[in-house]
Amino acid sequence: MNSLFIEANDNTTPAITLDKSKGNFEISGWSHPEDAIQFYAPIFEWLNKYVGEPNVETVFKFHFQYYNTASAKQIFRVISLLEEVAKKSKTKIVWKYESDDSDMLASGERFSKMSTVPFEFVSC
Repeated sequence: MNSLFIEANDNTTPAITLDKSKGNFEISGWSHPEDAIQFYAPIFEWLNKYVGEPNVETVFKFHFQYYNTASAKQIFRVISLLEEVAKKSKTKIVWKYESDDSDMLASGERFSKMSTVPFEFVSC
């Protein structure tokens, strides 16, 4: 399975690393693209393939400085796909946030309440 790497772009789109062979799964940075559905489409395509043959363990990391409402919907879709992964793989979500960003911590806590996948919160 090919890896998916997308570089962050001008504080509008996050960096994406989806690398099955190295077990490295991360979305980080700013997320407020003009078209969130279009931006996140390759991520969903990749994850839908990964759901079929996940690693034994999947640790998916999120580390946002900011995301808008349109991105939040797509982030929730990613988390929903991780619930499918969790049926075949020991899965955990690591939600990283800046130590002084209580809003981002609260956002992660809201996502965790809507998901069956365990969350770990990490202050950076």
